[in-house]
Amino acid sequence: MARIAGIDLPKNKRGIVGLTYIFGVGKKSSAQILTKAGIPFEKRVLTWTDEEIASIRAAIAEYKVEGQLRSEIQLNIKRLMDIGCYRGLRHRRGLPARGQRTRTNSRTRKGRRKTVAGKKKAAKK
Repeated sequence: MARIAGIDLPKNKRGIVGLTYIFGVGKKSSAQILTKAGIPFEKRVLTWTDEEIASIRAAIAEYKVEGQLRSEIQLNIKRLMDIGCYRGLRHRRGLPARGQRTRTNSRTRKGRRKTVAGKKKAAKK
């Protein structure tokens, strides 16, 4: 089993897809990493040798991935909130920060709301 950057890669996936399980590595950067390591894209993770895994680790060392990338993203969001810009305020309130509508959608950011039925008016005598 290949363990790179603290992630167990799936065994039966092709190399180019298997590397995308690492946070911060997409298809394009995965292709670049495999090219630098000299490994064909079609080769399965299961068939990688120890030398190939070591060369992949060396190639990934140039990228910010996993914990380092996550902490940088959190620091960027914290900086936006500290300076009080519009995006920072939206993050603080838990609302969409990129101009999406909030009247009907945005349940992911706002959370599922429970609807409360209105009180029935008492009948006049």
